[in-house]
Amino acid sequence: MSQSYDRGVVEDFGRWKEFSAGMWAWILHKFTGWILIGYLFTHIAVLSTATQSPEMYTDTLQGLEALLIVRFLEIGLLTVAVFHILNGIRLLMVDLGIGLESQDKSFYASLVLTALIALASIPTFLGGVL
Repeated sequence: MSQSYDRGVVEDFGRWKEFSAGMWAWILHKFTGWILIGYLFTHIAVLSTATQSPEMYTDTLQGLEALLIVRFLEIGLLTVAVFHILNGIRLLMVDLGIGLESQDKSFYASLVLTALIALASIPTFLGGVL
């Protein structure tokens, strides 16, 4: 006889509380990785305007920097990149057998450090606007 597992209703969001720190670290690492891949393609698209003419490239960058939403997106990009890097270092340490007993603490530490760096970047990205 085959065993079955009652996964519950998809809309049962109460199951999210069952996720451990390790599961959240895995989910966020995958999510931030996909965000960075998406940014890479956007970055290449903007850089491709430099092949048309230097003026077009400069105009494109100045036009993007003038948009407030782009400045917020830059803060988001920094946040995503910092978390992905810190969590990647955490995963490397786990793979090397370092800090196995404190994986949850290191995940929470990477979240806190990411938040601090993101908050500290706000004056840099929004300094001219605020």
